[in-house]
Amino acid sequence: MPLVLFCLIAATLIGPRSAAAQNAADVGTLIIAHGGGEAWNGRVKEVVAQTNPGGPVELAFLMGPDAATHRFQDAVAALARRGAQRIVVVPLLVSSHSGHYEQIRWLTGEVDELSEVMRHHLAMAGIERPAETVPMVLAPAMDDAPEVARVLTERALALAEQPSSEAVMLVGHGPNGLEDLAAWMENLRRVAEGVRTQGGFRDVRVGLVQDDAPAAVRAEAVRRVRDLVELQASTTGRPVVVVPILVSKGEVSDRKLPADLSGLTIRYSGEPLLPHEGMARWIEARVHSAVGHGR
Repeated sequence: MPLVLFCLIAATLIGPRSAAAQNAADVGTLIIAHGGGEAWNGRVKEVVAQTNPGGPVELAFLMGPDAATHRFQDAVAALARRGAQRIVVVPLLVSSHSGHYEQIRWLTGEVDELSEVMRHHLAMAGIERPAETVPMVLAPAMDDAPEVARVLTERALALAEQPSSEAVMLVGHGPNGLEDLAAWMENLRRVAEGVRTQGGFRDVRVGLVQDDAPAAVRAEAVRRVRDLVELQASTTGRPVVVVPILVSKGEVSDRKLPADLSGLTIRYSGEPLLPHEGMARWIEARVHSAVGHGR
């Protein structure tokens, strides 16, 4: 075979794959989470270790004891040093409709305005916009991602005895504002339907306790959740499987939700989304989607 023809065939077969691999290596992934105590952050670090989007990966926190040592601008600088020519920022947040997502939009340059309260929270940990000029793309938060439904289904099935006869209540943190609340619920209802069909449950509902809202607002949100759980238990005649829609394990999952649901006929373990290899796959999917769409 003539050398020129051989080279053309080799370029056709190998070239695109090599280019794709090179592109992946050029893309850095910056995973950013809310942040909590040592145990909360440990689960985040565990899932980050399971993630392999094809290029360098760094982690940042917005709040908590690790925020000052895992600052957004330092993670960007580290990715630049490791050869990233583009950065995909993946927020480990349940929803894209929150003040913390707005903080990340500001850090990535998507918006130029940020409330004084949200900016003050960042300043407390020394977090600021990065000096590096590496192009950044902000991916959506979890929202209605199918990976979230799969993880929640697994959590629910671990507690269920007869799924086809049982109901599931998915309980999340939730925002304060009504418009954000509507956006959360729109996405999470789709997640709930995914859990129902994948797990074969009789009924799956979702409720948000609006944990940061004023006390009266939160109390009313908890009443709504309790009313739904009581209705499910009455309808099925069985304990309701309660699964938190929370990123990691901490005060909300361990103390607040058990108190909110005390006295109800439920099964509850408090296992959050992390750590789970499905969430590592979700991070990778967010990166590949951002890169694939040329964002």
